[in-house]
Amino acid sequence: MSIVGRPNVGKSTLLNQILGQKIAITTDKPQTTRNRILGIHTLDDAQILFLDTPGIHKGEGRLSRFMVSQATSACSGVDLVMFLVDATARSGSGDSFVLDILRNSKIPVILVINKIDLVARESLLPLIDTYSKLFDFVEIFPISAAKGEGTEELVARIRELLPPGTPYYPEDMITDLPERFIAAEMIREQILNQTRDEIPYGVAVEVESFEEKPEKGLVVIGAVIHVERDSHKRIIVGKQGSRLKTIGKSARLEIEKLLDSKVYLELFVHVQKNWTESAHQLKRFGYE
Repeated sequence: MSIVGRPNVGKSTLLNQILGQKIAITTDKPQTTRNRILGIHTLDDAQILFLDTPGIHKGEGRLSRFMVSQATSACSGVDLVMFLVDATARSGSGDSFVLDILRNSKIPVILVINKIDLVARESLLPLIDTYSKLFDFVEIFPISAAKGEGTEELVARIRELLPPGTPYYPEDMITDLPERFIAAEMIREQILNQTRDEIPYGVAVEVESFEEKPEKGLVVIGAVIHVERDSHKRIIVGKQGSRLKTIGKSARLEIEKLLDSKVYLELFVHVQKNWTESAHQLKRFGYE
C-alpha cells in the first residue's frame, strides 16, 4: 500500500514508527523525501508492504517534477492507499490536488489524520467531518505517528482490508533499499537539520565507497555532498570545516545504528552548477 499526502505531514515518521526502525529520513522541512521508499512489515501471519512517497505538490523544475511523479505513480498498482493529513493544518487546495489524483486511481483510500497530539481533541470531529465530505474514505484514523498513538490499530485494520497473498520478502527484511542509499540519505538529513534555512534543497549526496572491514568491526564510507553554488559549499563546510565535522559526526552516529557497526565516515563537498535542472545529473544521483 502507498502512503501519500502533502509535504511535511509525517509520512516518513509513520513508516519508521510502523517498522520500529529508521529507514526513511525525517526533518521538519517539506520535501525531505525524494524517492519512493519501500518498508516491509512482517507479522506472524501477514506481510504488509508500505511505500513512503515524496509530498505531492505543484512543483516546478526537473527535481520537483521527479518527486511528484514518484508519489503519483505510487497511487496505481497497489491494493490500498493511505492519505495522510496534518491535524494542525487546514484543508486546502493541496489536499484537493491529492484527492483528485486518488479519485482517478479508483483505489480504496484510508484517511489518516496525523499529529493529533498537537491539537485539542474537540477539534478532531469537525476535521473528520470536513474530510468526510471531500472523499468517500473506507476508514478514518486519527493518530500521532511521532508518539505511536493509534498506529497499532491502524496497521491491524490495514491487514484486514488487504487481500491475502504470499510473502514477497524474507521475514527479517525491512526494506529493499541498499545500505549505501540509506547512508546517503542520513547524511542529507543531517545537512538539512544542521543548515536549517541557509541551504535550499539543491543538495545531493553520493556514496562513492562503502567498504566493510569485519576483522576490525568497521565500515568505511566515503561520500560526496553535491551543491549548486560556491556559497552553498562555504555554508556546509563552515568556519575551518566546523559545520562539515558536525554533519559528519551526526550522520555517522545514525549510520552506526543502522549498520550496528562502527563507521568511519569521510565527507567531501563538490559544486555541481544547477544540477537540479540537469537530466544527466539527476539520473546520476538517482532522480530519474
